[in-house]
Amino acid sequence: MTVGEVTDTSAVLWARAPATGRVGVRYAPSADAGSAEPRLVEGEAEPARDQTVKLRLDFLRAGTRYRYTVSQGTVAVEGEFASAPAPGSAAPVRLSWSGDLGSRGHCRHVTADYPIFHALARHRPDFFLFVGDTIYADQICAGPDRKPGSDFRASSLEEFRAKHRYNRADPGVQAFFRQTAVYGIWDDHDVRNDFAGPSEPLMPVGRQAFLDYFPIVPPAEEPGRLYRRFRWGSVLEVFILDTRQYRSRNTDLDGPDKTMLGAEQKRWLLAAVTGSSATWKVVVTSVSLSIPTGRPARDSWTSANFFGFPEPGAGFATERDAVLEAFRSAGVRNLVFLTADTHHAEILRHEPTEAWSFHEFSAGPLAAFYGLSRPVDQGLNPHTLFALGGIENFGVVDADADTLTVRIIDVNGTVRFFHTIRSSR
Repeated sequence: MTVGEVTDTSAVLWARAPATGRVGVRYAPSADAGSAEPRLVEGEAEPARDQTVKLRLDFLRAGTRYRYTVSQGTVAVEGEFASAPAPGSAAPVRLSWSGDLGSRGHCRHVTADYPIFHALARHRPDFFLFVGDTIYADQICAGPDRKPGSDFRASSLEEFRAKHRYNRADPGVQAFFRQTAVYGIWDDHDVRNDFAGPSEPLMPVGRQAFLDYFPIVPPAEEPGRLYRRFRWGSVLEVFILDTRQYRSRNTDLDGPDKTMLGAEQKRWLLAAVTGSSATWKVVVTSVSLSIPTGRPARDSWTSANFFGFPEPGAGFATERDAVLEAFRSAGVRNLVFLTADTHHAEILRHEPTEAWSFHEFSAGPLAAFYGLSRPVDQGLNPHTLFALGGIENFGVVDADADTLTVRIIDVNGTVRFFHTIRSSR
């Protein structure tokens, strides 16, 4: 179970019940434990949703730590989360992020499962951004040192759900997900390597399984929508992109008609970011702006080859550059992109023009094959401040009205790098 989609007044709780039937959740501020009657909401766990249930928690106090108990019959499990500060509050925020969990050869270890979640839990973020490849649906993972249950490639809804159940069965994942809000973001391995939504037959079932296993409630008029935004007081606003289900084929030649976002999501992003009054604007993209991935065609935004030089017609650079130019023209300041996917950590400052710059932070993997730093897109005039490969890692961001500090932390809990940015007014 876990909580997500948190605001200053509401949240969504997700749980998978041991049986079909009624599920209840009681929740109250931690400070009121034992002194006030908790609120109760109930729902039905149904086979059609693999016995998962999502319940909306309303009437929250802003900026408050909550405890909750989910129960079905005699089975009860407790958890906690923090509600967002009020929109005008300048309260500081801590977030963590990473991605890429359970690839071939790196699924749950027979003795350690996924050890990185113990290190994540020690930092007690306000929320965790799970930035893509939450499962490796398209990879077989098996072996004498791996727990059984992921030795197949998913091709049906039940098999996709089984991949999610496998990762969630790790006690460390469960413990972490019960102590902090989690925002799920999908990427290619949640369905199939480097997939482009409209042309991928498995996308609908992969998307359904993803929605079944994260506390996401799309709008009724767009039941498959995954891009969204949320505010954390006056300090931070987060914009989560869907870089998969609307994209053109990777092999299409880049140009004005090639898209990763689709027209509607692009309009939403431009309006949302340029209109934001938050000090820090954080855009979450499952694929990098500047680090090349994908073979033979680029799968990330960049058109750069693996030497860092742009190749005309490759990638999704035309759309990327149009979005960045709109942000620059609107005077967007304090802009950070968070990403994963490359299986290494990298902290970059891009200065596409003399008068305007922004940052890109990449972290991961949580548990997947290791990537290494590589030349990045020279068209963005990038400056690599730090890069780390060959080890599992995650990032932590602490932000307030004046500064934003990013740290890269490895699976052992060692801080490998930190960097502080001052806000620009």
